Amino acid sequence: MQSKLLRGTFILTIGTILSKVLGLIYVIPFFQIVGREGTTLYQFSYVPYTIFISVATAGVPLAVSKFISKYNALEEYAVGRKLFKSGILIMLVTGFMAFLIMYFAAPTLAEMSTQGKKANLEDVTTVMRAVSFALIIVPFMSLIRGFFQGHQSMGPSAVSQVVEQIVRISFTLLGAYVVIHFFKGKMVTAVSVATFAAFIGAIGGLLVLFWYWYRRKPHLDELLAHDKGTMDVSLKEIYKEIFIYAFPFVLVGIANPLFQAVDQFTFGKAMAEIGIKAKAANNYFSILNFESHKIVIIPVSLATAFSLTLVPSITKAFVEGERNSLNHQLNQTFQVLLFLTLPASIGLSLLAEPVYTAFYQHDLLGASVLSAYAPVAILFSLYSVTAAILQGINEQRFTVLSLLVGLLIKLSLNVPLIKAMEIKGAVLATALGYIAAIALNIIVIKMYARYPFRFVWRRSLLIVIFAGIMWIGTKLSYKFLLLFLSPASKFNSVIIIVVCALIGAGIYFYLGLRSGLARRLFGNRIDRMMDKLMLPRRRSTGETR
Repeated sequence: MQSKLLRGTFILTIGTILSKVLGLIYVIPFFQIVGREGTTLYQFSYVPYTIFISVATAGVPLAVSKFISKYNALEEYAVGRKLFKSGILIMLVTGFMAFLIMYFAAPTLAEMSTQGKKANLEDVTTVMRAVSFALIIVPFMSLIRGFFQGHQSMGPSAVSQVVEQIVRISFTLLGAYVVIHFFKGKMVTAVSVATFAAFIGAIGGLLVLFWYWYRRKPHLDELLAHDKGTMDVSLKEIYKEIFIYAFPFVLVGIANPLFQAVDQFTFGKAMAEIGIKAKAANNYFSILNFESHKIVIIPVSLATAFSLTLVPSITKAFVEGERNSLNHQLNQTFQVLLFLTLPASIGLSLLAEPVYTAFYQHDLLGASVLSAYAPVAILFSLYSVTAAILQGINEQRFTVLSLLVGLLIKLSLNVPLIKAMEIKGAVLATALGYIAAIALNIIVIKMYARYPFRFVWRRSLLIVIFAGIMWIGTKLSYKFLLLFLSPASKFNSVIIIVVCALIGAGIYFYLGLRSGLARRLFGNRIDRMMDKLMLPRRRSTGETR
């Protein structure tokens, strides 16, 4: 049973990571097709859509799977089926309501996003309405994924996620290309097709889930036949429990889109007040909220996914009152997060110019924004993990407070800082908001988990030193390569990135291996890697927490 659970978790993790990677890589060809004008329109629609979809579905798969798994363990299979049957109807209704709200609120949201020019308003409204159709299907699909996960069947969720992304991305790229190059259509039409792809992708993912349901229904019905039937849980109690499970995940999932929404609704107006024209302001917004943000999220996705795998063991240790185990798990979580995110963020900041060129085009302003924005990835990761830890120690109520405080700081400082520093002002306001939210989360963790941060501070200093040495080596390599290669060329940029990344990663992981830090964080995985590379193992000494 344990091996089945671990295998299922691994499959789901791989599916999630692959889905995220696909969702990041497609921006390269998409930018080449629609340019900055298209990505600006695209982002205007996707930020509100992400908020709607986060509220409608964030946490639903996990909450439903946790609920069904709990009652399946008690052999009360009918309780889970009762949730599933009523949930399908509720998700369809709430999804359709979310679609109607976004569809009819699109003109208002467009007006808040733009500087009021009629052409811009009509275009943004059209694109927002095109993406809103996906809201009808995605909540319904999330419930089915949660149902399968609750039965320890992770394959359907993983495969449907990947298929959904492949269908969405294919339709996005092909649709936009055909509209522009074959039909010589308008940009707004191309971007509308690209955003409508979310609906088409959702249909693809849903068909996969239907296929799995057809294949596995006999087995599910067999389980239902062995139901004990000793418990009769009311729908009110069911949905109360689901809400308690899902609410923290909604807050964590919605945090980043809300910060982006603050930029969307204030950026253009703040830039207009300092004399920046609407077209230029829209270009700047695309650089910040689409182009740079898509790249910055890369290290966040990988590091957070790895760190969050440790959270269930944190919950177990806290519930059972195992203080030493809890401290060990928290130490591991924070160290793994910093060990993976810090060098990636620093490297991204250093290589911002060739990275931006490789993804989009050579643009010194874009590279400058990416360089400033990259370190904020560390804050994104820390917020997600500290919020998850709060749930693990059953103090998720403070997630609401920390998110509200962070958003209040972002709202208060965004316009003044944009006026003072233009795009980088918005980046700084985001950083300050996240710092405040993380600080509150850490205070709560220290108070309620009685967790001493001294060890993590010391170990963090060691990681910072290693990252600093890596930065020096990568910087020297970068300067040397610039003697022969130009970051203005896409091909040259790729070579610069690959060489510098290999040198930087080599330095950083060598220091991690020689110090024994990597082995203490990743255990047998490092031993297996060293054996494959035929490297001598070094015994870990000193602190082993």
